[in-house]
Amino acid sequence: MAENHAQNKAKLISETRRRFEAEYVTDKPEKYDPRDVERLQQDDNWVESYLHWRHNVVDETLKMLDESFQWRKEFSVNDLNESSIPRWLLEIGGIYLHGYDKEGNKLFWIRVKYHIKDQKTILDKKKLIAFWLERYAKRENGKPITVMFDLSETGLNSIDMDFVRFIINCFKVYYPKYLSKMVIFDMPWIMNAAFKIVKSWLGPEAVSLLKFTSKNEVQDYVSVEYLPPHMGGTDPFKYSYPPLVDDDFQTPLCENGPIASEDETSSKEDIETDGKETLETISNEEQTALLKKTNPAESTPKAEESEKVDSKLKTFKKPLSVFKGPLLHISPAEELYFGSTESGEKKTLIVLTNVTKNIVAFKVRTTAPEKYRVKPSNSSCDPGASVDIVVSPHGGLTVSAQDRFLIMAAEMEQPSGTGPAELTQFWKEVPRNKVMEHRLRCHTVESNKPNTLTLKDNALNMSDKTSEDIYLQLNRLLESNRKLEDQVQRCIWFQQLLLALTMLLLAFAVSFFYSLYS
Repeated sequence: MAENHAQNKAKLISETRRRFEAEYVTDKPEKYDPRDVERLQQDDNWVESYLHWRHNVVDETLKMLDESFQWRKEFSVNDLNESSIPRWLLEIGGIYLHGYDKEGNKLFWIRVKYHIKDQKTILDKKKLIAFWLERYAKRENGKPITVMFDLSETGLNSIDMDFVRFIINCFKVYYPKYLSKMVIFDMPWIMNAAFKIVKSWLGPEAVSLLKFTSKNEVQDYVSVEYLPPHMGGTDPFKYSYPPLVDDDFQTPLCENGPIASEDETSSKEDIETDGKETLETISNEEQTALLKKTNPAESTPKAEESEKVDSKLKTFKKPLSVFKGPLLHISPAEELYFGSTESGEKKTLIVLTNVTKNIVAFKVRTTAPEKYRVKPSNSSCDPGASVDIVVSPHGGLTVSAQDRFLIMAAEMEQPSGTGPAELTQFWKEVPRNKVMEHRLRCHTVESNKPNTLTLKDNALNMSDKTSEDIYLQLNRLLESNRKLEDQVQRCIWFQQLLLALTMLLLAFAVSFFYSLYS
């Protein structure tokens, strides 16, 4: 079944390329940017995104490609950069990328209050939208994006239907398959009629992607850590330019301070430095056995000791969630748990398991490389084997919920060596569409809650529902309680309003009858 699907997809991609070249490019090649035509012939994902959006109907896909490519040339999308955009537009902070929704999709912020309808600036604003989307598309290549349409503090002068229609066309025609959802926040009642028109532009399928929210409802889609205070969030982020607002994952990650080195340098010095921070019930020798692969030539007692440590870790890791990717299974699936600031930041563990028949190369990136040491940060995993990656804050720096990690993995189909030089060359040559990516958020827990690597005596007897799970459920319960309180408060306010109106009407009636009979 899977083979047939892959063959059908390949046939559709091939037919789309052949027909577009023959029916559109041959007659009027000047209509398009040659770089787009060339990319269409080489990038399967790009062709597939257009086919997917047009339900694999080649005729409709060709029309969509024609419209999209003409627009790309008209806006010189391939050449857009910061110098293409007026500096004041970059400085005002009306459009930018920042944060993630609860599904891990990037947030694309459109702060409508900064947009004043003006025909003189509309083209530059459209270019700014295209600049950010193209920048994101080149880096993420197909990963969906969530549009945060922030309508708070907006008025009639901010309503620009031409601009809204352009944004919709970006996701409907120019960047198909990229829209995860569009979260409309705090829409004034005066804009209800305008958004009825917007729904007609989107079509029935895309309308389901519109999510109209208030301060309480927006947290169903984005957690408070990525919401600004006016949305009920705790994100301290303040927009500024320069530099561009972006949380690119950076590399290399250092294992032992400023100089990146793999497992060769993760020995006694590192253990002595961090021995007090983590693995509280494991001795220094056991930590060395954990962070290094066991040497077969070592003595039997040391091997047995290492096995005991591994069994403890496996028992503790069992309740953790697992992300099952096509190349690697990654545990934990979503969040890295660190200790509290009060108790000192503790190490945490990422477990990678190779589920392919080939060697898988992997590397780890983060949005804050100056904060963390990761061992190993750039290595490989044999078929069927597992690798433990230890993450620890460097120099006592504080873990932030805004920090994120990116696991990148690619299958090494030909044996070309797995040394540092070979891996560096491999990552330079591997196609982007062959790379698996998975993101992890950082999360700090209170000191009385277990860390991923804090092996307390009672940790081995914990049930599947760990204290971390209970802690998260308690947070959800508190959040639900807060929403309920808000609803009750609104009901009380509404009742008070009704009472005031009733009293006003009663006073008016008494006054009316008094004047009538006096």
